[in-house]
Amino acid sequence: MSVEMVELSVRSAEPLRPAGTLQQSRVFLDFFWDLAKPDQEVRLKAVENLILYLKSENKADELEYTLKRLVDGLAHTREVARPGFSLALGQVLIAFKDVSLQSTLDRIRNTHNLQAVKKKLARNAMFGNLFGVLAVHQSGRLVKEPQVVLGCVQLLQSLSQHKQHLKDLPNKTMMDILTEIPEEVFEEVLLGALQTDLQSAFNTPEQLQLLLVALQRFPHTLKPKKLKKLLGSSTIINSDNIPKLIDVLKMAAVSVKKEPTLPGVALDLLKLSLKEDSFQLFWDRAITEGMFQEASGPTNYLGFRLLGSALPLLSLPQLKEVLSGEVMMRYGDHVVSAQKPDRFKLAPEMDTYMSDFLQACQDSDKQLAVMVGFSSLTHNGYPVVPSMWRVVQHLQPAALRSYVEWLRNMFLQPQMDRLLDFSTRREKGQQQEPKGNAVFRLRKWIVARLVSIIDNNQAKKQEDLIMDVSRFVFFHAFFSTKKASSDIAETNSKLSVPLDDKTREVLVDSFFGLLMSLHRILLSDDSAAVNQKRVQGVTSDGTMWIYHLVQYAQLLLDHPKHVQSVRPLSPEQRQAWDGMLESVENLKKKAKKGATAESGAFQQLFLLVGMHLFKAPDELLDIMKDLQSCLDKAQEKKAKKKKKQATEQQEEEPEWVEVMVDILLSLLSQQSRHIRQVCKAVFSSICPHVTAAALTAILDVLDPEREDEEDGAVVVTDDAVVKKKKKKDDEEHDEEMESDESDGSDDDSDEDKAMEEEDEKEEVVDQNFRTELMKVLQKQNALATKEEDASSDEDLDDEAMMALDKSLSALFSEQKKKVQAKKDEKTKLQKERTLVRGFRIKVLDLIEVFVARQASSPLILGLVEPLLNIINRGMSSGSEQQEQDFLRRAADIFRNQLCRSKVYCRTVADRQGELHDLLDKLMGKAQKLNDSSVCLYYFSASLYVVKVLRGAPPAENREAPTADGAAASDLRFMGNVDVDRVSGLFRDALNSFMSRRKSPLTTQMFTDLFSRFPVLCVNLLDTAVQHITSGIREHQQGQACVLVLRAMQSRDVQKLLSGKKWTKLCENVLEHLAESLGQVSGAESKVTKDKVVMMLELCQFLVKHVHQQKLSVNLDPLQGVLQSLTSAVEFRKTGKLEDNYWAVMKHFGVMKPKVEKTKPDQETETEMVPKKKKGFLPETKKRKKRNKPDLEPASKNKPEEEKEPAKKKPKKKTKQKRAADGAAASQPGPAKKSRTQSDSKPGKKKKKKTEQRKGE
Repeated sequence: MSVEMVELSVRSAEPLRPAGTLQQSRVFLDFFWDLAKPDQEVRLKAVENLILYLKSENKADELEYTLKRLVDGLAHTREVARPGFSLALGQVLIAFKDVSLQSTLDRIRNTHNLQAVKKKLARNAMFGNLFGVLAVHQSGRLVKEPQVVLGCVQLLQSLSQHKQHLKDLPNKTMMDILTEIPEEVFEEVLLGALQTDLQSAFNTPEQLQLLLVALQRFPHTLKPKKLKKLLGSSTIINSDNIPKLIDVLKMAAVSVKKEPTLPGVALDLLKLSLKEDSFQLFWDRAITEGMFQEASGPTNYLGFRLLGSALPLLSLPQLKEVLSGEVMMRYGDHVVSAQKPDRFKLAPEMDTYMSDFLQACQDSDKQLAVMVGFSSLTHNGYPVVPSMWRVVQHLQPAALRSYVEWLRNMFLQPQMDRLLDFSTRREKGQQQEPKGNAVFRLRKWIVARLVSIIDNNQAKKQEDLIMDVSRFVFFHAFFSTKKASSDIAETNSKLSVPLDDKTREVLVDSFFGLLMSLHRILLSDDSAAVNQKRVQGVTSDGTMWIYHLVQYAQLLLDHPKHVQSVRPLSPEQRQAWDGMLESVENLKKKAKKGATAESGAFQQLFLLVGMHLFKAPDELLDIMKDLQSCLDKAQEKKAKKKKKQATEQQEEEPEWVEVMVDILLSLLSQQSRHIRQVCKAVFSSICPHVTAAALTAILDVLDPEREDEEDGAVVVTDDAVVKKKKKKDDEEHDEEMESDESDGSDDDSDEDKAMEEEDEKEEVVDQNFRTELMKVLQKQNALATKEEDASSDEDLDDEAMMALDKSLSALFSEQKKKVQAKKDEKTKLQKERTLVRGFRIKVLDLIEVFVARQASSPLILGLVEPLLNIINRGMSSGSEQQEQDFLRRAADIFRNQLCRSKVYCRTVADRQGELHDLLDKLMGKAQKLNDSSVCLYYFSASLYVVKVLRGAPPAENREAPTADGAAASDLRFMGNVDVDRVSGLFRDALNSFMSRRKSPLTTQMFTDLFSRFPVLCVNLLDTAVQHITSGIREHQQGQACVLVLRAMQSRDVQKLLSGKKWTKLCENVLEHLAESLGQVSGAESKVTKDKVVMMLELCQFLVKHVHQQKLSVNLDPLQGVLQSLTSAVEFRKTGKLEDNYWAVMKHFGVMKPKVEKTKPDQETETEMVPKKKKGFLPETKKRKKRNKPDLEPASKNKPEEEKEPAKKKPKKKTKQKRAADGAAASQPGPAKKSRTQSDSKPGKKKKKKTEQRKGE
């Protein structure tokens, strides 16, 4: 049989194949199919298998067939197939040395002859020739056969004419061939063939690049004499050839356009200029003058990319020359102008060039020259490179130190003439900015760059460099030099331009940002383990960075003859500073005996508040005093506890904790991320000592009802800070805004607009202003009365009109001031609300820390109600983003970290009554709510309180868990829970859910209750069963079925109700199910269907369970009700209702009947068709024509309408024959009828409607 099939396939295929083609095996032919598949892995596998097959079989005819198929496949119509065939051909030539390259090349030429191929297949033939040459080149045997090399080059030369299809691929292939052949072959064979291309090197970029590659590869052949014979000059880069080189470079630039690539010919010319020692000529004439003749475009981008690529190739003097020339200024102009949206930006590419250069270069001098060159490129004093420049992380330590030194010197003595400053074309025609503003912009950038170097953890900086930068920023932010001192290095350098207030503000803000960076800086310890946590914020000797800065500040304060403070400290403030130092020293001494997190946190808080004394001494003086007294009380209390003296004072927690909490709240009102982190760390260390009063102080801040009363001082203080920063930001338009402030201002912009609109409305209806206006007009007799006409134009003379104008002007100006005052007041209130929200979000940090660290404390129970009040109030508050963030965070802390925590309070034996009252209050509140989402949090809180009351079973009474779950004694354990009382509370809630039409409670809440507390589930199960029939609506009855099903499916509930109790429960449920199903009269509505589905799911579980456990339960009543259900409910073929019904009946032995498919009767269908008036409204939906009472009844028209389609029925039958499964051939009848109706009646209706509209 198989032989006959093969013979048949051969006969059928013979006419399609040329004579002599062998009949190959299926496995062999599949290799060629796989070579054309799009998957690269499949193609590679096919190449490998083909080579193995040919070597194993070693048949000449198969090898010949392979060569033919592979050569044919080089011009495959599928583009992804061509590389596969080319690779396979190259591998065959490598594996079989006896295959001649010349014959293969001739086969390629003949097969893909461009002169003989059809025009449609010309493009494929071009690629076939190209990939054929690539295959021959890939064989590695090209060097041994010079004539084949010549043939390949000639073929590529003919292909290079078709650039529209092949682009520069032929020239690139020629260059690859040149890089591999020896110089003898080039001189003897290729030089003559490439004579034309080499002579016309200045015509196209490809030909010029070919010449450059030949010069690099064969310098002895292409000697200056030979070049002079070819090009007319012994060198390529000279004054005469510059115009030609410019034209070639422009063509190369246009060819790549905005693609992030540098043409190879440009880089080769650069290398040649360095080799011929003509770099200066090439750069000045060809690049600077030639590429930047136009304002912008591809030629400029080529110059910029060549600048970046030239960095590793240039010497140090050449780098300095290039980085201070016209190309750099043009690059700066591009960076500034490209900041607008939808502009092409080349700066990311330049960053890549810089990063690659700095990584590869090990010469610190070159690295420094490049960094200084780019930092000196300024736009009106402000450098164009970003202050946060990641490339600094690749600098060598010596180069980084030198660069920091250059930045410091430029800050102290701004040498604007050494900078490469430029202005855009638009700014050149405008008035130049004063020099002082340029100095300020430069200094602002330098400070930001210094801070960013410290903030970059990848930068190779040493501790002494970090300390030098920190001292430099701190000194110039808060001090000035009076006299040089050898002890203070910063006093030895003088400022050529004094620091103004704006620069001081920048320095102050940058310094506290620097403190944040120092707090996060990692200790570089190479000996530490891989998984070991690295210490942050300390030096190698274990001392905090901020402590070193405090010591430096003390040194400055101790030398008043040499330095002076910008804002001198008063004696009281200096006393607070000295007290802070003394306290820190005492803490350090105690930490040496035994280091604790508490002592470290106190030290950091003291040092941070001390540093802020230089910024706002008046505001932080009281905080420093309170912090000092707080620490003294805490240490005194600990000493008393240790010595066991004064036992009367040990009744309560020390009040120092309350003072500390107040201090932390005051510090959180400051706009500083560093202070926020330190406050979290300090509060985390004092959490074990927090008292109820301290916790109440935190909750009072979060209480929405006390917002206006408690936080007034905080708002006033922060509002002043915000106004100050806003003014500074207006003056410094290009400074980067802090994220917290900018986000707040952006969120409130829409609200401000809304308030302005409201103000405009108020202006319209301002009765007082209208009254005043009437008085002014009446006073000047300019208001017409009822008795006078408006035509009296000669009543007012010029003097009266002038007086009236003055009065009206005064009135309107006063009104404008009033309106503006209202707007300012509303804006102020809005800003205060924004600040209060931000402050409350920070205070939530303390609550989150307390919940995480003290989850087992009894004080945690005091957070339940306040957090619920916050959530309840937040749900009904505004939709501002800040308010939503606060609400989302509070809800997350409450539900995910408090209620779902595995650690909870277990010592509540003396608070049983209080907790039961709290549970009663929570459940009562939950039932009165309107929002289900808020009710969910109250219900979760109730379950949390029950969990706390229950606690964990004692370890000595625990039984080993069984395979099915927990032991029975553990399930019955309820600890301190008053089961009867708690069951009554949840029973009332369940009755409320089942008896109210709109209840905030949901089924999922009770499902969680049942799964977490099986004892309460057992007590509530009877109530849930009763509501299967007594629910107020069908929805509640269905939900009762869901609750009962989830409860009975629980393994824990089955253990608690084992034996007779379980059997009785099953009987009770079956009885209510039978009763409820018997009351179903129809399932047309969705609610009824859902209810029946849920009851059937419960029935299925019960019937299956009774049969499996062989319980003595009578199922006959339920079976009878189910059998009669088919008459009450209309079942479809498929659906959830039907599937559940037959799944239940299957347990009774009743199977779903199979519906036989029958073809519809065509005669009956044709009779029924006219009743379906397709395309028309039914009679009940039609609008009655009240103006035509004498309309003919529709029944009279029916016979005529039925006759009409019957006459035209045969015509339509022929068109309907293609319809499958006996489609009705009479369907065209109504369509024809509708066409006749549309020609008559609708036309009349439209006509009548138009007449009625005209009449109206």
